[in-house]
Amino acid sequence: MTVGEAAALIRSGEVVAFATETVYGLGANALNEEAVRRIYAIKGRPSTSPLIVHVSSVEMARSLTVDWSDLAARLAARYWPGPLTLVLSKQPRVPDLVTAGLPTIGIRMPAHPQALELIREAGVPIAAPSANRFMQLSPTTAAHVVEAFEGRVPVLDGGPCTVGIESTVLSLAGPHPVLLRPGMIPRDELEAIMGPLQVTTGETGAHSSPGLHERHYQPRTPLYIGGSQPKSGRGLLLRRGFELPADAAGFAAHLYEMLHSADAKGYDWIAVEPPPSGTEWDGIRDRLQRAANRRVEDA
Repeated sequence: MTVGEAAALIRSGEVVAFATETVYGLGANALNEEAVRRIYAIKGRPSTSPLIVHVSSVEMARSLTVDWSDLAARLAARYWPGPLTLVLSKQPRVPDLVTAGLPTIGIRMPAHPQALELIREAGVPIAAPSANRFMQLSPTTAAHVVEAFEGRVPVLDGGPCTVGIESTVLSLAGPHPVLLRPGMIPRDELEAIMGPLQVTTGETGAHSSPGLHERHYQPRTPLYIGGSQPKSGRGLLLRRGFELPADAAGFAAHLYEMLHSADAKGYDWIAVEPPPSGTEWDGIRDRLQRAANRRVEDA
């Protein structure tokens, strides 16, 4: 499939999977409520979990919000295109289905050149959660998407994702900035720009960000944090500096690919070595905690 063909499908109200630098997204026209409804149905996603809207320019982002602040402008100038989602008050023209009925919208400009070309060609903002079944392991290659949906979703192949885990989500909608979901932008780097951040805790009802369910990002094979895995059965331990790169960026870029690969090999369990301390590992630690049968602090 070409970018032009994918853009035509988006304009016609269809759903298309496409690559970003974080993970593959399951995309549709964010301003077409019926198209967005198809995303939820295909993915099996609950309506309490909002979608991130992908844009190709700051001007497109501003057209979706009512409060594009100086701080939003500074963060966009620093991190866009890139793996940062900003949550802001939404314009009424954005369907409530996109935002789980909340008055806020999550927006980011992806750094993948093909994703930006797709949005520009389609001429509309694209709502896109990760292109997998709800709560399952996110895809970082086109093959992962094909497997997840058994070839029933058209895929624009953009190669392997380079960041490898989902974006950092930062809310600017309230009186104080709140880190809703950690990613590969370290918290201390963000705090150097805007001061101390609040961090979201458990939520009920509609979630203020994707990825806040207690269990999420799960492979089919039971996943454990190294040291907590069963003592019997055929398992695989993924270690930093061996099966996975030792640095945080490399570890994140390869983590889901390694878990997909291990999932296909029929192990009884998979274990991942606990990540080190340090804010550059926060996003990785969050994904492993939500994906594991036991949490990092229990390991």
